[in-house]
Amino acid sequence: MDRKVLDIVVAKTHELINAPTCSGEARAAAQAWLDAVGTEAEAAETKKYVAELEGDIMPIDMLIAFAESGGGAQVFGADKAREVAAHAREIKAAGAKYCDCPACAAVEAILEQKDALLK
Repeated sequence: MDRKVLDIVVAKTHELINAPTCSGEARAAAQAWLDAVGTEAEAAETKKYVAELEGDIMPIDMLIAFAESGGGAQVFGADKAREVAAHAREIKAAGAKYCDCPACAAVEAILEQKDALLK
């Protein structure tokens, strides 16, 4: 893997691990990938990591739907859920494909390097 790509993905992986919105599964996959970098397990862990990230990133339309649902109100509280939905609609209008929380932003940056990662 290209050193520049590796440096970007390692940095974004640390951001992901430290993001308060990171799921436990994504955090575990991120750490497993970091632990495997430079070892014989790197290629296999990279595939697992990418698959986990693709499953975890929140598409913007799903975020809007969740924020506007009863579940969103339970998780965020009614007022915050409305704010999240409004924010999501705003960033969607500006071209966003995914949630822009710290975890999703890190995942999106990592997945931008997917082709180089999987070489």
